[in-house]
Amino acid sequence: MPYVIAAPCVADYSCVEVCPAQCIAPLPDDAAFDRAEQLFIDPDRCIDCEACVAACPVGAIHEASRLPEQWTHYRELNAAHFRRKP
Repeated sequence: MPYVIAAPCVADYSCVEVCPAQCIAPLPDDAAFDRAEQLFIDPDRCIDCEACVAACPVGAIHEASRLPEQWTHYRELNAAHFRRKP
């Protein structure tokens, strides 16, 4: 089940640090990491371990199918991010 990072994210990057699949973009080595306004979970690389869910201090990470109503548009933002990637 794909996961999505939604609005309450406070960009403390704790999810990036615990992800064993390194599926949260941008990664710390990416040039865009320091400028990132939004983090995205690659559904093709995610192994559904839920480490990011447990690490998030504000509960911003949800299964895509269980996003709270006010954040459902983040599902499409996440999908669009990876459609743009080469």
